[in-house]
Amino acid sequence: MAGREVALVDLLDRVLAKGVVLTGDLTVRIADVDLVHVSLRALISSVRADGAVPWRD
Repeated sequence: MAGREVALVDLLDRVLAKGVVLTGDLTVRIADVDLVHVSLRALISSVRADGAVPWRD
């Protein structure tokens, strides 16, 4: 697979077919005092028109 080119559409199709989880943390700090901490989590996946999730079939 090394060096193989993949079209953006193919990559997006694979990601949506399997699903992907994005996570991240954001901290606002002044003078070594944490003022705000936000944890971000997002699940990106495709859903069929009937509402079924593809990987649960």
